[in-house]
Amino acid sequence: MPRVKVARKSTAIDMTAMCDVAFLLLTFFILTAKPKIDDPSKAEVPASIKEIQVPDENVMTIAIGKQTANKTNPLFLSFSGTDVRTETLKAMGEIYKVSFTPAEINRFSNTELFGVPMNQMKNFLSTPTNDVAKFPQSGIPADTTNNNELFNWIINARKAQVGLHGKIYAIAIKGDRLQEYPVVNTVISVLEHQKQFKFDLITTLRKAAKK
Repeated sequence: MPRVKVARKSTAIDMTAMCDVAFLLLTFFILTAKPKIDDPSKAEVPASIKEIQVPDENVMTIAIGKQTANKTNPLFLSFSGTDVRTETLKAMGEIYKVSFTPAEINRFSNTELFGVPMNQMKNFLSTPTNDVAKFPQSGIPADTTNNNELFNWIINARKAQVGLHGKIYAIAIKGDRLQEYPVVNTVISVLEHQKQFKFDLITTLRKAAKK
């Protein structure tokens, strides 16, 4: 008796569920990804073999920019927390008698890195978003004998962080690999006057020399 042949059928796999999962993952990564901000300091950090990563949260970074044409090194500041930035700007406005509108305060709360004196802050915050990169950020004054705005920014941000979240900022200093020591020492002196003796130096990773 002849064998009955079973008709062969191609295997069909429904990919609908797989596509749904792929798009959900893609959406998740897009929404949670942190955009890279433009670094106006343009510092080329030195290399080291230490592999300790600076945390993304609860951190304050003081960046020392490259030397400008007038032989100065602009200082920039970054600290985490939109609410902390809001309270810090209000405190600085009271110290330097500068009034900020709700729109300017909101703009500053979303500004992760800045380097302008207080007398230019309103102009900086009113600059259209597309033109911020072109704004001439001359740096935060840190003259220990005359106008030390950097000191006031740091102390008020630290107070706001403790008051709002009960945490103390980890502090990091970022400088160019060709930076001269006196400029770095200025920043260290500001921290020392606030009894802050522990901080990190930001570097890039390099391979250890072969023995």
